[in-house]
This record gives sequence, C-alpha cells and structure tokens, in this order.
Amino acid sequence: MSETDAEIVRLALREDLGTGDVTGAACVPARARGRATVRQKEAGVVFGLEPALIAFRELDRELVVAEHGPEGEWRQPGAVVLVVEGDGRALLAAERTALNFLTHLSGIATATARAVRELEGTGARVLDTRKTTPGLRALEKAAVAAGGGTNHRFGLYDQVLIKENHIAMAGGVGAAVRAARERAPGLPLEVEVRNGAEIDEALAAGATCLLLDNMSVEELRAAVAQVAGRASLEASGGVTPETLRAVGSTGVDFVSMGALTHSAPALDLSMLVELTA
Repeated sequence: MSETDAEIVRLALREDLGTGDVTGAACVPARARGRATVRQKEAGVVFGLEPALIAFRELDRELVVAEHGPEGEWRQPGAVVLVVEGDGRALLAAERTALNFLTHLSGIATATARAVRELEGTGARVLDTRKTTPGLRALEKAAVAAGGGTNHRFGLYDQVLIKENHIAMAGGVGAAVRAARERAPGLPLEVEVRNGAEIDEALAAGATCLLLDNMSVEELRAAVAQVAGRASLEASGGVTPETLRAVGSTGVDFVSMGALTHSAPALDLSMLVELTA
C-alpha cells in the first residue's frame, strides 16, 4: 500500500473525527482498553485489512493485532476478519473509517469473485475499468485483483485506448491507430470498433487489441469469427451479472465491467468491542 493511499485513509479519519469523538470521550473511561472483533455477516471475499489497520493505528500506536483472516478467499458468514486490542476510545473512534474501507473494498473483491466464477470455463477473463471512486483507484483495483479479476490500464498514461471520440477527432479508426502507433510505439494499444467495417480498418492499420463496444451476443460471435485470432478481443458496455456468461462464451478474451468498482455493494461486516481492562 502506497503512502498516498495511507494518506487517503488518514484524511478519511480526520473527516470523521473533526474536533474529536464527543461520544467516546463522554462514555468511555480514559484508560479503558478493549478488544474489537470484526466478522463477516455475509459470504464473500475480504479485502482492505491494511487501510483498516492504518485507521486504528493512527489513534493507537500500540495497537495489538490479535488475529486476522486471509484476504482474497471466499468465506462464509461468521468468519473472523480482524481482532485488534488497544485503547477503548481509539477503537471506537476509528471504527467507522476502518469499516468503510473494509466493507467497500471487500464488496468489490466479492463482486469480482462472483464475476470470475461466472466466466469459469469460457476462456474469458474479467477486467476492471477507470470507473472508480476519485482518489481510491489503486485500492479499488487492488480489490479487483484480490477477487481474481484482471486490472485494465490504471490511467491515461500507461496504455493507448482509442475510443469513439478519439476516432472522430482523428478522422477514422485507421488514422487513429496509425497515429498512435507512430507517436506512442512503446505502449499497449487498443481501439474501439463498432461493426465489421471498423474491425477490418483497425486490423489493416495494425491493431492487435480490439474493444467490441455495446455489441449483442450475436454481434460478438460474428466479430470473433471475423477476427479469427488476429487480435485479442475485449467485450465492453452494459455487461451485467446476468449476461456475463453469455458474453464470455462468445469467444472473446476479456469482458470489462465498470460495475465491479462503481456499483459493487458493500460486504456486510460488523465490529463488536468488549472491555478488557
């Protein structure tokens, strides 16, 4: 986890604390110590222990991690996610920030694991997108990887991805591909195509990865047959858990799903604290 991501956790904690936890200060004795246990309330894949622990340790530098469950594994309700022991007020003050990161990132990992399971046997892999929460991209993409998914480009700088608006500004699919190959020869290149004619134009220009955008299952099968292995293929646009297997079964190499990061429901977790001293 990078220092940038750690600072995001600290910012979230400061946002919640403001001038201080008035409830904890009023109700919890100053020297009280406690043990906090985080458990899964539903089945899924846990991810996000590191940011959660940063939140706790920001308020208690002597925090003791007594137990934590493995990340990246599908587990059932009741499984222990994390047990930490430390200052009682600190545990309660950090609780919401820690759980916000844990439930959100675990939700992404769980949604990804479900998608991976749906694609088993098809030969296709699930990809994430750049449709991430501002500031949380690295953490959210790490959650996708923890769930068994494959990370697409991180940002605008590490891969050329030519989409319809680039094509419109460049004067066509072929022109856009040729310009990108000339000006960014060291980067992976992918181009969006919408029909058979654009597929031919992209292949003729030297494209080796095609984005098949918003195509029906029948159109995807036709595109796979037309390309005949000359380029890798990514299906994208409007893919849902209900349509995922049908899309993956068309013969494409990848299926991208923005919903993995922008719409994954949080995994339900709970934290209970007991007084130890």
